[in-house]
Amino acid sequence: MTTKKPKDKIFNIIKLILIIIIIAIIVYKVINLILVPTDISIIENGVISSEETAIGYVIRDEKIAKGNNYENGMYQIKTEGEKVANGDPIFRYYSKNEETLNTNIEELNNKIQEAMQGKTYLFPTDITAIENQIESKIDGLKSKNNIQEISENKKDIDTYITKKSQIAGDLSEAGSYINSLIEEREKYQAELKSNSEYVNAPMSGVVSYRVDNLEEVLTPDNFEMLNKEFLENLNLKTGQIVTTSDQMGKVINNYECYIATIVDSNEAKESEIDKRVTLRLSTQDEITATITYKSEQEDGSVLLVFKINDCVEKLIDYRKISFDIIWWKYEGLKVPKSAIIYDNGLSYVVRNRAGYYNKILIKILRESDNYCIVDNYDYEDLKNMGYTNSEINNMREISIYDEIVINPSLENIE
Repeated sequence: MTTKKPKDKIFNIIKLILIIIIIAIIVYKVINLILVPTDISIIENGVISSEETAIGYVIRDEKIAKGNNYENGMYQIKTEGEKVANGDPIFRYYSKNEETLNTNIEELNNKIQEAMQGKTYLFPTDITAIENQIESKIDGLKSKNNIQEISENKKDIDTYITKKSQIAGDLSEAGSYINSLIEEREKYQAELKSNSEYVNAPMSGVVSYRVDNLEEVLTPDNFEMLNKEFLENLNLKTGQIVTTSDQMGKVINNYECYIATIVDSNEAKESEIDKRVTLRLSTQDEITATITYKSEQEDGSVLLVFKINDCVEKLIDYRKISFDIIWWKYEGLKVPKSAIIYDNGLSYVVRNRAGYYNKILIKILRESDNYCIVDNYDYEDLKNMGYTNSEINNMREISIYDEIVINPSLENIE
């Protein structure tokens, strides 16, 4: 019978110890995985905000422009959205016999042209120059889509035709006949002008023909009459475009307008007059607004009126809109609230670096429903909190791109 040598016994003992250590490490890792979740989040620089969606009623400083002959239909001298000065003509009403007069004028133009065809004149270069101007204006009409520019081009064409006719009339054998046609046409044109009613701008601003009969109801002069019931009884559809009128127009102050809304958030209830917030329109434009009026409603909600000075022209087509109120925005190190631990009135995150987990004290600057903007405490803050110089010097800090644990536990963490 053989016996094991002492060296073999020592080797086996060492081997057994190593196996026990490996098993212990594995068990520790398994326990650690259970106690410390492995879901992580990367700290990035981000933005959080407090905002809500609201329904608003657009209130403008605007004045109706309307004449006596509104039943005759109207011709737009100034186009939708065009700027005008106080007293500028913006449209005119058709005269009762305008169609007949225009027909007569057009027939005379044709007769004048026919009378000039086939004739020889003493100064053909003058007429050739005028014809070139007429052709240029006609070609220019093809690329125009602005009513005022088209109207101006047409007036120029009529003027050139008259000059051409007068030259031809004075120099041709049929001159007396052509001149009589010109005189007859001028008589019709004068009658057309005298029978038309011109309507001028009642104020400076931009022209609009979108009239909804609320111009003298929703005004900046009577915010006190606004309440939830009054606004709802207007029976307006959100986002509906105001229809264009063929009887009247209006001029709008394009430098400012107002949006009235009913909201019931805590931010709205805590808001104050002159507070500046950001509004996001349906066009995704974000504009600065100022609270100019606030009134508590019977049901506990709040009526707010915002004054805006940007994107006024983008609201001309609407009376009732959907928009977002951004009460505040904050930028910095963005951390999920699910990664934050609260212990003895302080806030911590658990950072994972190469498998080592450290508890790090953080300072919460702002928080929303799901995220916080955080930072490290500075030296003075930590001293006031009672930490010693040694503790402060040994504190770890978070930084951008750190990995932090979601739903962490403080157990078994340094």
